[in-house]
Amino acid sequence: MENPRLKSFHDEDLLEATIDELQEKLQNGEITSKDLVMMYMNRIGQLDENIHSVLELNPDALHIAAALDAEREEQGPRSPLHGIPILLKDNIDTGDKMQTTAGSLALKNHCAQKDSFVASQLRQAGAVILGKTNMTEWANFMTEGMPSGYSSRGGQTLNPYGPGKFDVGGSSAGSGAAIAANFAAAAIGTETSGSILSPASQNSLVGIKPTVGLVSRTGIIPIAHSQDTAGPMARTVKDAALLLNVLAVPDENDPITMTNKDLRGKDFTVFLDEAGLEGTRIGIARETYFDYLSSEKLSVMNKAVNDLKELGAEVVDEVVIPSTKEEWSRDVLTYEFKADLNAYLRTVAPHLNIRTLSDVIHFNENNSEKCLKYGQSILIEAEETSGNLTEMAYISALEKDIYFSGEKGIDYVMKEHHLDAIVFPNNYGAGIPAKAGYPSITVPAGYTPEGEPVGITFTGLAYSEPLLIKLAYAFEHATRHRKAPELGVLA
Repeated sequence: MENPRLKSFHDEDLLEATIDELQEKLQNGEITSKDLVMMYMNRIGQLDENIHSVLELNPDALHIAAALDAEREEQGPRSPLHGIPILLKDNIDTGDKMQTTAGSLALKNHCAQKDSFVASQLRQAGAVILGKTNMTEWANFMTEGMPSGYSSRGGQTLNPYGPGKFDVGGSSAGSGAAIAANFAAAAIGTETSGSILSPASQNSLVGIKPTVGLVSRTGIIPIAHSQDTAGPMARTVKDAALLLNVLAVPDENDPITMTNKDLRGKDFTVFLDEAGLEGTRIGIARETYFDYLSSEKLSVMNKAVNDLKELGAEVVDEVVIPSTKEEWSRDVLTYEFKADLNAYLRTVAPHLNIRTLSDVIHFNENNSEKCLKYGQSILIEAEETSGNLTEMAYISALEKDIYFSGEKGIDYVMKEHHLDAIVFPNNYGAGIPAKAGYPSITVPAGYTPEGEPVGITFTGLAYSEPLLIKLAYAFEHATRHRKAPELGVLA
């Protein structure tokens, strides 16, 4: 960087800076929001060519930051996010000059007419929406065998801890890689089943997959309304909690958010308790889920379980979720995808000529060299459904998912063992709470000898975010595993 003041701040203060630390610098006049945007833009320009995490930058970001700086001087900050640069996954609408494409060339040049509820909440809090991140195309609901982090629009996102060596996690891959690489203060991802938890674990981040109902989905390109949710991805539990404060607001256009009664207006940072694990009962879901781990990752997780004990938790080892080995299917997602996507595409500008899932499939076929590197088998399977959600196969699958994930799943094991939470490794247990609509939070648990990140994930019952945040913060504060990837030094 040419500006010696900014270069000095970048080298000494920017990397791994928390939102609180940035806010303190903004308040005392050491830097401005405009400075922050410029420094993050510079890091992206210098380093993202090796990661491919950011699809585009907001052309108005510097001007928005400058306006927020002026507002700070005149009126003070709106919230702890005032002037803080945040990245959004490319399936979240922003009513500005940026595109929203879900990584698909079929939606290239689609600029949403208005903000998603999530984007609107961030702007009201004074955050600067810095740009859009790459993602696994159609949130990894396009075809079998597509690598995490790949899209026809953005190419392959790589893990900054080992580009080309370690899986980046999906489908919020760009959000995970970008925040790990310090390209913004934090990001928003989305999850249907593992798509926040996976890239957060793989990139040594904190990821909160909220209860379905805590965060509005209005203006987000969907997979399935039964399971979809947006959530924060950050480098610390507190930063994720600060984002959740802004996002956890009922939206009359998303009816499920009206079930969020006890957490309305909550300040999730009040649950940041260093002693939060003392006296809790934590179940370890070893059967099946720990079987996925290599010996190196198993060693990291076993150390994490011992840490829980040392931090005062009563660990109930090897709890068995009765439906773990049930024959699960993705049928609910397959049926809901067509109905939900077609509803979203009706809002797309007419000049794109993409109004239905069928239009997407035909566009891909007509541009197969660019669009079908891995095929589109799941899109075709979804298109074969009626889109009306009237099939008995769908209704039966939905009832089965609800029963076996809740009453015969998480609810059962939590009640049987009187648990406060269940622990899974990485995102390997994401499927059952996803089907139940229950929350999870993942926190860095360490690294393999090769340097691959490993995450510990706490899962609980609906709207148990306060408890999960308390547990995660206590673990994070005591262990402090996160370290930044080595990406080189900026000129």
